[in-house]
Amino acid sequence: MSETVKETLNEEEIMPNLNADENVAGTTHMNDEMTSEDDLSKALGEAAEWKDKYMRLFAEFDNFKKRSFKEKMEVIQTGGKDVMMGMLDVLDDTIRAEKQMETATDIQAVKEGMNLVFNKLKHVLQQKGLKAFDSIGEEFDVEKHEAVTEIPAPSTDMEGKVIDELHKGYLLNDKLIRHAKVVVGKTPNA
Repeated sequence: MSETVKETLNEEEIMPNLNADENVAGTTHMNDEMTSEDDLSKALGEAAEWKDKYMRLFAEFDNFKKRSFKEKMEVIQTGGKDVMMGMLDVLDDTIRAEKQMETATDIQAVKEGMNLVFNKLKHVLQQKGLKAFDSIGEEFDVEKHEAVTEIPAPSTDMEGKVIDELHKGYLLNDKLIRHAKVVVGKTPNA
């Protein structure tokens, strides 16, 4: 053998074939072409499709936010409509009662008429979920009472309890909407 053939054989033994590990995952072949133009154009096409989908989803989400905001504003603006519709009947009755009071001579009939209007008002409000709660004699609770003042308790069992109620407290669908304004009994000389 000639010297050149021996050198070539020795190089093949020393330099392994770079493509010999074709079936091993994660290997890169140094002598293969990395990508072809077809692969590149295919990847660019897919990227354009994804960008288009992203832009459409973004626009759709933006429209959803605007639509939701508009619907929320409509609910806020017309949310009291149901309550107002119920109150209109009470208002009509109040106007009729006011006209009757101008010419009425029977005070008892006026009182009965006003009681009917008042009871109708309470009934409409209760139908809408409004409920008053009693506070007198109850333990003072900062979650539902607002102490206006403290006075000496008339007896030791009324210390720390509500003695008087200046404004009733109200719940709307079991959620507190107004604290009761109360007078609380305190220990004498405290």
